[in-house]
Amino acid sequence: MRAVPGDFLAIDRKSRARVLSMDISNRPVDERVCDFEDVVIPLDPETAMFEASRCIQCPDPAPCVQACPAHNDIPSAMWLIEHGQFLEAAQLYRQTSSLPEICGRVCPHEQLCQGSCTRIKSTSPVLTGALEAFVTDYERMHYGSVDIPVGQPTGKKVAIVGSGPAGMACAEQLVQQGHQVAVFEMRPAAGGLLTYGIPSFKLPNQVVDSRLLDLERAGVEFVNDICIGKDKTIDDLFDAGYQAVFVGVGAEIDAPMEVPGEDLPGVYKATDFLMRGNVAPDILPDALRGKPIVGRKVAVIGGGDTASDCLRTALRLGAEEVVCLYRRTEKEMPGGRHDRELAREEGAEYQFLTQPVRFIAGEDGRLAQIECIRMELGEPDAKGRRRPVPVEGSNFIVEADCAVLALGYWPDTTIGDSTPDLKTHKYGLIIVDPDTGATSRPGVYAGGDGVTGPDLVVTAMVAGRKAAEAMDDYLQGLD
Repeated sequence: MRAVPGDFLAIDRKSRARVLSMDISNRPVDERVCDFEDVVIPLDPETAMFEASRCIQCPDPAPCVQACPAHNDIPSAMWLIEHGQFLEAAQLYRQTSSLPEICGRVCPHEQLCQGSCTRIKSTSPVLTGALEAFVTDYERMHYGSVDIPVGQPTGKKVAIVGSGPAGMACAEQLVQQGHQVAVFEMRPAAGGLLTYGIPSFKLPNQVVDSRLLDLERAGVEFVNDICIGKDKTIDDLFDAGYQAVFVGVGAEIDAPMEVPGEDLPGVYKATDFLMRGNVAPDILPDALRGKPIVGRKVAVIGGGDTASDCLRTALRLGAEEVVCLYRRTEKEMPGGRHDRELAREEGAEYQFLTQPVRFIAGEDGRLAQIECIRMELGEPDAKGRRRPVPVEGSNFIVEADCAVLALGYWPDTTIGDSTPDLKTHKYGLIIVDPDTGATSRPGVYAGGDGVTGPDLVVTAMVAGRKAAEAMDDYLQGLD
């Protein structure tokens, strides 16, 4: 059953359970691949009201709320949107989320709230993520900025290391308690992964910049171009008068492939490729200025969301042929299906059960070919995914002017190596109390990918909020 926005309120609640979603609209492919602007066409108010009206208001505990790491009150938000109360819906999201305008865009909704929608069993799920983004955009369009309430000054100083989603969320919560907060970032601009890792066609720059300005207006100080662990240590921060420290440095060290030719010109790590391709030169480190040289043919190795981002970036940089090489089948790919669909629409191809074993230089010394081997799936590994097994004698050549290694990320060990008595494990991940984010060092807390390994923006944000609550208790105890 298909309804139009103009008459959706005339449909009784029971009948709405059979109404199909109008779905998200994207800009035409031939237009969007020519720039780095937002791919999604924003919802208009009438369509948003129609889409929210499709929510059947499941009784508590609603599946969508349980599936959301932030436990946003999605049914109540849908009711508010259905009745045109967009500002109230935005304020409701902000009660449980520090970054709703961001999570509404980059969360894998098909795996979380939207994928848990009861309606998915009969018709199509409610577009929960798009509606979250809509109301927070509507709020900013009407107010220009979003005020973060600031508590009465406590006289306590907190340092936050890393300005990504965990650090931003922790800072937002702590200033509301009246604490003085400074955020230390090793790059020239704040935002961490949100600024430097996610392409602007998925997460527009102004969305992140606006939230950072909200924090600055609330009194959060951002100190950029300083690497804690090298330029200063955690102990230096305590010596400077900070009484508690939150570490939200993420996991941004590109995993190596460890095959011959990996260091050839034309072979990029995913982080460098995305930063060079997407980020404005004036906020890039000097060593990373200058667009990647993609040539005609680009191969991206990997199967996660970063691989999809690299495929789509390569197409926007002018590559004529872009292929993803992945050693398992699509069924085992860890990245979101939606991003792969967009990449395919834009011209990317996928070659499964393929493992590069050597990068080969041309006469000019740059990458020219990739030697690969066919794979087949064997027994499941510890995570339940079937192991890729090489097929002997199946080697073949893939022509490529550029290759991007999107193989995942490792934690940076700098903080652990430079902080006495800070316990780490698994390649440098920081050990914390799962309920509070407290580390083995009194007064030091941590959260996000530097604790869990690579995960979602929303889980890092939740970790930052959780740690902030425990830090407030700790700081009050100092009295």
